[in-house]
Amino acid sequence: MFDVATLPTNPGCYLFRDAAKKIIYVGKAKNLRKRVSSYFQKKDLDPKTRCLINSFDSVEFFITDTEVEALILENTLIKKHQPKYNINLKDAKTYAYIRLTDEAFPRLCIARQKQGDGKYFGPFVSALERDHVLQFLTRTFALRTCRKLPKKSCLRFHLQLCAGPCIGGISKEEYDHKIRNARFILSGKSAELLKELKQEMSRQSQQLDFENALVLRNQMTAIQHLQERQKMQRQHSFDEDIINFLVRDETVYLMLFNIYQGALSTKNEFVFGVTPDFFEEFIVQYYSENPIPSEVIVPQRLPDSLIAFLSHKRKKKVRIVVPQKAAKKQLLDLVCKNIEITFFGDVSKVEELQRQLNLQEPPSVIECFDISHLSGTSMVGSMVQFRNGKPDKTNYRRFRIRTVEGIDDVAAIAEVVRRRYTRLQQEHAEVPQLIIIDGGVGQLNGAVQELESIGLKIPIISIAKQFEEIYLPGRPQPLHLGKKEKALLFVREIRDEAHRFAIAYNRLLRKKELRT
Repeated sequence: MFDVATLPTNPGCYLFRDAAKKIIYVGKAKNLRKRVSSYFQKKDLDPKTRCLINSFDSVEFFITDTEVEALILENTLIKKHQPKYNINLKDAKTYAYIRLTDEAFPRLCIARQKQGDGKYFGPFVSALERDHVLQFLTRTFALRTCRKLPKKSCLRFHLQLCAGPCIGGISKEEYDHKIRNARFILSGKSAELLKELKQEMSRQSQQLDFENALVLRNQMTAIQHLQERQKMQRQHSFDEDIINFLVRDETVYLMLFNIYQGALSTKNEFVFGVTPDFFEEFIVQYYSENPIPSEVIVPQRLPDSLIAFLSHKRKKKVRIVVPQKAAKKQLLDLVCKNIEITFFGDVSKVEELQRQLNLQEPPSVIECFDISHLSGTSMVGSMVQFRNGKPDKTNYRRFRIRTVEGIDDVAAIAEVVRRRYTRLQQEHAEVPQLIIIDGGVGQLNGAVQELESIGLKIPIISIAKQFEEIYLPGRPQPLHLGKKEKALLFVREIRDEAHRFAIAYNRLLRKKELRT
């Protein structure tokens, strides 16, 4: 059975596969785990989604840095795989160009083919990205969009979306400068343009021309936002592979991304033992059986003899790139990020929690307790266990509170902690490396006293819901962790699972009581 908890919380794309491993749906998400889990939590699914879930067998994912990248990557994957349950649209816009016309006051427009005068930029693999760039440039630099210059100003001019060359609102020299800036961006020279704009803004400010300085600042901000572009959307007519790896405990974890004419095609994962020349051995074995692209991006240099071997086998020159900066280095880093999430996402959470709590050993087994009730009725306790960073549902436990009357979460927590660990002692069973209590100082102290009374010394903390503060025994002030720190996110994940499990049991008991 597929476990949603194994998915990361990063933005990215997810691919649903059926029992035959065929891709039947591609989706994007700001939070992969939250998005995929929603399919299995909703009860009022539409017929098409219900058929999708019934056909589902497994899920694959691609991590991206931003939600924008996930959206563009989704478009690429849908066009490549044409999944059964995605909307089947034949997008005539794909692979179009942006054309800069050859006119006295040039304009930017979409061109399906390189025909006629002017300058062409592209092709753009993603219609979404192309349209975004076109709209951005016309708005940011107030360029004309009309096919023929009118004799009077239009609405765009009055909305300050056009500089108004038709009525002499801007000189040809000034307009050409705006076109030059647009060409810089279309040519991939955004960093160079930003440097120029920053210098010009500083000069305008020194001359107390704050109005023009503000316009330049807004342009800079817009350009910086535009740079948040899909790293996988490479505007090349050739194919390339991106390979990166990590070595942990004498094991190599390697990932290879295939880029086909600028679009991410497939992701391949490999795990094997370390040898003296493992990377070179992998290159030889993999490309002896798979197509060799014109460019391969790798994290380290390859021997000249190996490069010659690849070129000889391909019968064309193969470029081996070891990037140190810029876009290709970001691509290499993104592959590494996917390796970290895919193979070590859960382990790294455990290690980070150990570091933040200053524990002597990684808390491989963590147990978390929560209490649920409705105005003091049907009071229950829950305990969930996480093993190596993942939920171990076979070791979840639930408790009906026996000794507490009314609303007393502190006493209820004390009861379930006492019952749980007294039993483990009697059975000589394994105890966790960390206990988490859902609550504040009161609940924590109640649990600590019970552990001491039965002679157990286990690291224990609590997390209070209101401010998400972590409390440690004997420490008057809470441990403050950043909201996005991995350790706090992990503790919250465990606490939320305990809370969900407790509420589910509470509802079950109330239903039984209503039936009787």
